[in-house]
Amino acid sequence: MRYFYFFSILVASALHAQDVVVIGGTPGGIATAVTAARMGHTVTLVEYHKRIGGMSASGLGASDIENRAMIQGFFREFVDRVKAQYIAAYGADSENVKLCKDGYWYEPRVAEQVFEGFIAEQPKITVLKHHQLVSAEMKDDRVVAVTIMNRSTNVEQKLRAKVFVDATYEGDLIAAAGAEFRLGRESRDDFGEPHAGHIYNVPGGERIGGTGAGDKRMQAFTFRIPLSSNVENQVPLVAAPAGYDRTRYVGYFDDLKGGRFGSNLTTIAFTVRKLPNDKVELNMKPVPLGFVFAEENAGYIEAAWPERERITAKIRDLSLGLLWFLQHDSEVPENAHETALKYQPCRDEFPEYNHFPFQLYVREGRRLVGEFTLSERNITEQHGLPSERMHEDAIAVGEFPIDSFPMQKRQPGDTVVLEGYLGMLKKITRPYQIPYRIMIPKKIDGLIVPVPASTTHVAFSSIRLEPTWMALGQAAGVAAHLAILNDTPLRRVLIEPLQTLLQQQGQVIQPQ
Repeated sequence: MRYFYFFSILVASALHAQDVVVIGGTPGGIATAVTAARMGHTVTLVEYHKRIGGMSASGLGASDIENRAMIQGFFREFVDRVKAQYIAAYGADSENVKLCKDGYWYEPRVAEQVFEGFIAEQPKITVLKHHQLVSAEMKDDRVVAVTIMNRSTNVEQKLRAKVFVDATYEGDLIAAAGAEFRLGRESRDDFGEPHAGHIYNVPGGERIGGTGAGDKRMQAFTFRIPLSSNVENQVPLVAAPAGYDRTRYVGYFDDLKGGRFGSNLTTIAFTVRKLPNDKVELNMKPVPLGFVFAEENAGYIEAAWPERERITAKIRDLSLGLLWFLQHDSEVPENAHETALKYQPCRDEFPEYNHFPFQLYVREGRRLVGEFTLSERNITEQHGLPSERMHEDAIAVGEFPIDSFPMQKRQPGDTVVLEGYLGMLKKITRPYQIPYRIMIPKKIDGLIVPVPASTTHVAFSSIRLEPTWMALGQAAGVAAHLAILNDTPLRRVLIEPLQTLLQQQGQVIQPQ
């Protein structure tokens, strides 16, 4: 009995004294945890939901990457494992392997399995699912511990570590630690950004209006919903969600009448991407004037979790309501009914979440105020704005076009685009180096921030993609290793060894 008691104390203590604690089981958090563990460190990974993998395991099945050569390293390992899993299951010449597009497109359950595989290979990683961050303990402006709570039992525990990592979409650890952060969007004058602040911008084109004023508005949050066309793998919607109000969706009829986006109301409202195993990824299109999701996330980021859950449920029901509307409303044309009814929620996805994605697509939350703030001039080439895309402390490359969902619902006089939408600005975005300094708080030590990193809203609209976050997570893992190895603050990690180790791991740090 005494031996058992002593063993139990040792096990409990192991959770309280780790090298690295990562808050957020997002792809960026997983990349950090796995990288640090591979380099010999004990890691605790804390995730709010019952599943890890963030958006990649919750419906975002088409990787957001335009230039594959720019992001390799851990992300490339991820897609290679996805492809290998499909080949092992179906054969190299199968239709499912073709549909996975070399591993860059996948079902949520496959992404989760791959992430779990990474974790399982590392015995030094402890994963605490269904736990939430409660607070951070500070000493001399350094994070020395965090308190987390088991959401099933409400039991709290304290985790101590040498390095703490904020890999949450919301930026919860930077707030708990008292680090300075930004929320909302800067004005056009704050960083001299042509696309900052209140704006009307032609999708993929030029600014056509807006005051340029900064505000606390957030780009719309939505869900990415996997659906199946295989009747044996469907859980059909049999009723409208609670609080369903068809009038929320009738604005899409104006888009149909305008003829700007085609003649099928379902594909006006949704982007439908074909995935393996008779599934599709449903993404809410932000270009229609009838887009219903803007402003529905108001208050989410700074709210406590009960209020966040209420807002999440509201957006979930609004999403299901749109699908129900397209499937059943008597005014919706038959061609749209036919398309919408072909797809239903998947029986083999998210069973404990009623076959609906567990992760709200939090496109932007708090953003650290770090040693360097990435802004529009650091990610673009455009007339009248100096391009400063190279940095001596580069640890990754960003490549995705500036892309922000709308900030406001349709306003009086809106006839072209919704306010705040910055849709795939390929014309000006260029591959750019991401400096290490955007992950380092100005004053707080012991904390590195690969996901809610230090950028303006405009620049965040380019780095806020899972492949980029995996690259930043890998860099954070290597930086944590060097800080621990050399007993030095994260802000004083030597860049040359950091870059060398990253390149040895396949990371790209020089745009090509």
